[in-house]
This record gives sequence, structure tokens and C-alpha cells, in this order.
Amino acid sequence: MQTAIDLLEAADREFASGDVLQGSEKLWGAARHAVMMAAQKRGWPYSKHGAVREAVNRMADEHDDDFLEAGFSVAEGFHANFYHGFKEDDSIEQDRPLVRRFIERVLLYAHQ
Repeated sequence: MQTAIDLLEAADREFASGDVLQGSEKLWGAARHAVMMAAQKRGWPYSKHGAVREAVNRMADEHDDDFLEAGFSVAEGFHANFYHGFKEDDSIEQDRPLVRRFIERVLLYAHQ
């Protein structure tokens, strides 16, 4: 859990300094670590990307929370942005809070 929080704070610093690529990857890392922690607590697989996506789907079903699937997709977009740098500034500003909300919800559900 602490890794997810640390990466989320690091992402904020990277975006604030103008390093969009590193900010994107750290934001993705925070999301993935949050899901990995929740999956680990439930005994679910999490070592491959598909397993992480499946864990998100299972949590969404478990908590009747469709936002989780959408939030994870937005987080995946930041991961892709690290490699391809395609996100525009307005998209980044619009999408960052969605990923933060996703992470907060996953961390909350991890403790339930």
C-alpha cells in the first residue's frame, strides 16, 4: 500500500516539474501497485497484466462498482503515454483525478 501512495506522490511531483512521461509512468505504477496489494490480500493472481485487469474486474463485481473498470482503463492510458507521449495537457489534467480516485477506491476496498 505504501508503494502505491509513494508512487502517487512521486507522480504529482513529476507532473508539477513538467515531466509528463515520468509522471504518467508513476501514476500507472501507483494504480498497479494498489491493485496488486488488493489482489494479494484476496489470494488472487497479480503477476501479469491480464491478472491485474481480472483482479480489477473481480473487485468491481464484488463491490458493484463499475467505476473501477473505467478507472483502470484510464490508468492504462497513462502507462501507454509513458511510451508514446500522446496525451495532451488537457487530457492529462482531466484524467489524473480519475486515476487518483481509482487508487483511493482500490485501497479502500483492499481493507474491506
